[in-house]
Amino acid sequence: MARTNQDTAELAAENTTAFNPIVGVHRSELVKSLGIVLKQAALNPITFGQHFLNYGKDMLDVVKGSSEYAPDPKDRRFKDPAWRHNPVYRRGLQSWMAMKANLQSWLEESDLEDLERARAHFILDVVADSLAPTNTLIGNPAAMKRLYETGGKSVVAGLKNAYNDMVNGIGLPSQVDSRPFKVGENLATTPGQVVFRNNVLEVLQYTPTTEEVHSIPLLIIPPQINKFYASDLTPDKSMFQFALSKGLQLFAISWRNPGIEQADWGLETYINAAIEATDAVLKVSGSETLNVSGACSGGITVATLLSHLAAIGDNRVNTSTFQVCVLDPQQEDSEVGALVSEKTIELARSRSAAKGILSGDDLARTFAWMRPNDLIWNYVVNNYLLGDNPPAFDILYWNNDTTNLPAKLHSDFLDSYLSSPFANPGTVNFMEHPLDLSKIEHDSFIVAGFTDHITPWRACYRTTKLLGGNNEFYVSNSGHIQSLLNPPTNPKAKYYYGKLEEASTADQWMDGAELLDGSWWSPWSEWLKQRSGELKSAPEALGHETLPPLAPAPGEYVFG
Repeated sequence: MARTNQDTAELAAENTTAFNPIVGVHRSELVKSLGIVLKQAALNPITFGQHFLNYGKDMLDVVKGSSEYAPDPKDRRFKDPAWRHNPVYRRGLQSWMAMKANLQSWLEESDLEDLERARAHFILDVVADSLAPTNTLIGNPAAMKRLYETGGKSVVAGLKNAYNDMVNGIGLPSQVDSRPFKVGENLATTPGQVVFRNNVLEVLQYTPTTEEVHSIPLLIIPPQINKFYASDLTPDKSMFQFALSKGLQLFAISWRNPGIEQADWGLETYINAAIEATDAVLKVSGSETLNVSGACSGGITVATLLSHLAAIGDNRVNTSTFQVCVLDPQQEDSEVGALVSEKTIELARSRSAAKGILSGDDLARTFAWMRPNDLIWNYVVNNYLLGDNPPAFDILYWNNDTTNLPAKLHSDFLDSYLSSPFANPGTVNFMEHPLDLSKIEHDSFIVAGFTDHITPWRACYRTTKLLGGNNEFYVSNSGHIQSLLNPPTNPKAKYYYGKLEEASTADQWMDGAELLDGSWWSPWSEWLKQRSGELKSAPEALGHETLPPLAPAPGEYVFG
């Protein structure tokens, strides 16, 4: 069974760049870990030899056809029936699995510290998966079938794709066919105007679609490491258009894409700019308060903003929403966390400081090597072996529309990872005041993704213990980005909901939660409408007499 273009897109869609690779492990550090693995083999030849003998026994079973090695049924690389029914392909697969299993077993018995063992396991997985039979033309039955069916044209197309990536790419196989997409034409098309701009951000006000709107506006604060239009990707899954249909006054921040000349922009720069943005929203809307929402690392910006406002007695924020956001990161949350140490963080800090920025391309490469099966070998097979173009998939286009992080902001994020200021309230000062989310007394809505490996739902649950006020917690049935782009029209949409006061841990909460049909967008919008004030006539024009429209949505900074 040949892999479809949709399969390829789905494998990559849940691996969007996020906070993890900011504190991730650089390729050079993984190469050093490989050297440690080889050194272990040299220092402990008896242990290595024993596992080599075990591998020989496994290979004898493979040759005799009695091996019990079989791939995980969920591993899409081996969906083709040939892996089960063709004795040559089956034995090739089992030989590879035997090698991988014995290498990992040997590593478990090696004399390594926990951090080095975790890295060694990771690098061995990367090396072993690079040797998977699916990654070669002759070893991939789907690619061989395509070669036969096309009379060799698939190989020619694959070579063209490889050449194009070498000449025009960033050192990775292309993930998306970008030709069908254009921001402002078929992506980010919700009508609106830029009503405020400073050196760091633009504020967009969106045109109401109802005759009446709620008096308290909603401001979307996106991550700095992604462009803002994920929430306004296409009309069928635009959270912006959904919010407008519910009578909410909608505003959004679009961050400027910084260059090396903005290397000194830190979190304080962004918080001050965000405060100016809220000033503009309040002036344009005529409201004394506003609601805010942040997703992924944008939630860190929101949390920092809220803590600062609470510390100075500023009550302008009425409610907050945190989407797939971890405010109390812990090493055991993800496989990447197990590879991180203070040394790796300081190396990451020094690299971006030397360049002035953490570039979007560097971020993409680092993240790809954190999940190479989904983000590298997946495309080697699709683009080079099968000769297909990468999928024309809107989520992947957005994910590849990369942005940079200023070195100072990157450093501040790394400090946050090390010190966990939100989990240790009062221990870290920011803008002359201690960070303490418990001082936030307004209501908050927190949503996570059940299959999200980037910001795992149990880690998102910890946010409910950090914030003051009354909180709601929902878990969508999808992964990182699909949890957010999950409109009520999605027939597969489901979510978990339970009372927070009835649980003291994430697992207790899940045990008592109910799985409901539909999208979390629906209860969120009702929750937000109840906290968005009285209805009033929708404004006839956008902007304010002192803040006239500057440019149509999606603005100018999004193209930087």
